[in-house]
Amino acid sequence: MSSGRLCGTLAGRKALVTGGAGGIGAACAREFAARGAKVVVADVDAAGAEALADELGGTAWAVDLLDTEALAGLSLDCDILVNNAGIQKVAPIEEFDPAEFRRILALMLEAPFLLIRAALPHMYAQGFGRIINLSSVHGLRASAFKSAYVSAKHGLEGLSKVTALEGGPHGVTSNCINPGYVRTPLVEKQLADQAQLHGIPESEVLAKVMLTESAVKRLVEPAEVASLAAWLASDDAGMVTGAGYTMDGGWSAR
Repeated sequence: MSSGRLCGTLAGRKALVTGGAGGIGAACAREFAARGAKVVVADVDAAGAEALADELGGTAWAVDLLDTEALAGLSLDCDILVNNAGIQKVAPIEEFDPAEFRRILALMLEAPFLLIRAALPHMYAQGFGRIINLSSVHGLRASAFKSAYVSAKHGLEGLSKVTALEGGPHGVTSNCINPGYVRTPLVEKQLADQAQLHGIPESEVLAKVMLTESAVKRLVEPAEVASLAAWLASDDAGMVTGAGYTMDGGWSAR
């Protein structure tokens, strides 16, 4: 496949990426733009979204996805929707703040539902759409101290499959990407919490906690996730739907 074709595979498409100002979202936005898509960078970080949108010749959408009431009446005209925004909280269930549990589910399950709901009418009308849900290996496996995150990701897996079944007759696909730990601020922020919970120094968290189940002993790079997302968004993936693509270094092979 020539680089020319690669850069043009998403030409004429409009992609909306949530959590797009940093980490996996920013990598997806850059990859989509490089392949010819017009990108909407959606993030609660208005300045970060604006800066990246300016870099890519796209547009910024400063949005708080926790304001689910505002999302309920939304209408979107994107061809590709990437549900990527996420947060994390590490704590035992008996100490887990119920408000924080609800907050994580609202951002990582309810908001994707509302965005999919808002995007499908346009996708159905044109006979094409791509829903890409950034799940996690935690959408397939559980880890202690992550009750809200694991619950949200398992729910996202189900939502994605239902979307695939409903969208299939209309040319709309829906898939999950399931990375292991990715080199992002979200993961870096967990190091101190995990060190405290496991009684080890922060310098040992990667080797003794995060990468113990992975056969490949390194973090996933955001650009690797973005490359898979771009393929799922392309015409080449028209028969790929209702699936989950692991990128976890072999974690879920156990």
